[in-house]
Amino acid sequence: MTDDDKLLSYLKRVSAELHETRRRLHEAESDTQEPIAIVGMSCRFPGGVSTPGELWRLLSDGTDAITEFPGDRGWDVAGLYDPDPDAAGKSYVRRGGFLESVADFEPDFFGISPREAVTMDPQQRLLLETSWEALEDAGIAPGSVRGARVGVFTGTNGQDYRDLLARSTDEGEALGTGTLAAVISGRVSYTLGVEGPAVTVDTACSSALVALHLAAQALRQEECTLALAGGVSVMTTPNSFIAFSRQRGLALDGRCKSFSDDADGTGWGEGV
Repeated sequence: MTDDDKLLSYLKRVSAELHETRRRLHEAESDTQEPIAIVGMSCRFPGGVSTPGELWRLLSDGTDAITEFPGDRGWDVAGLYDPDPDAAGKSYVRRGGFLESVADFEPDFFGISPREAVTMDPQQRLLLETSWEALEDAGIAPGSVRGARVGVFTGTNGQDYRDLLARSTDEGEALGTGTLAAVISGRVSYTLGVEGPAVTVDTACSSALVALHLAAQALRQEECTLALAGGVSVMTTPNSFIAFSRQRGLALDGRCKSFSDDADGTGWGEGV
């Protein structure tokens, strides 16, 4: 083989390798730029909203979902209110955005004993329900994901159900996984039998958004093939109202008025 033949052979090999490198680079760049597809949704919001369709109707109709304190959580609704922000243990606001029927749950459906269900934070119960519904909304049979690389990314901003149980002589001894933030995402993974990342994050008001961001990253890095992502917030005690009353941080009518000259504080609400 002449020197020219050797040079030609070398150039052909280098050209082939360069072409293959460009192909792989293009595939890698395409994967990082491809939009994340949302294929199913579920939710719970004030105003009796239990589906994405109901949420859309609430928004499009301009429905006011702010209500008085709920009467089904054992709160001393009458004794809790005091217009004086300096009154200890009181709230000068008695309105907010509350979920309906947060105590409703079918433990048998998820293989959970009635006693365990009572000691389980309503946030965990609601996430089990909405995770199941999100898969169904995507046309995926929840039982079919067992063993799959499905990630669960959950945002949360507080667990006060533990305080409620601790005051109960009947259930105080049963405190455990049902009231831990770290277990919120793991409970969903365990129940569905999925084997992707299970992450709970608490960045206060941005928790759900951060959870969604982490889910998108995990999908792009192929840590999972499907992700359940979102957030949950349920106020099982009025502690947040009491604490912010001392700080004069609550809007009198329970409504946020962002960027308005009429803004007078925050308004607390719940949702999944």
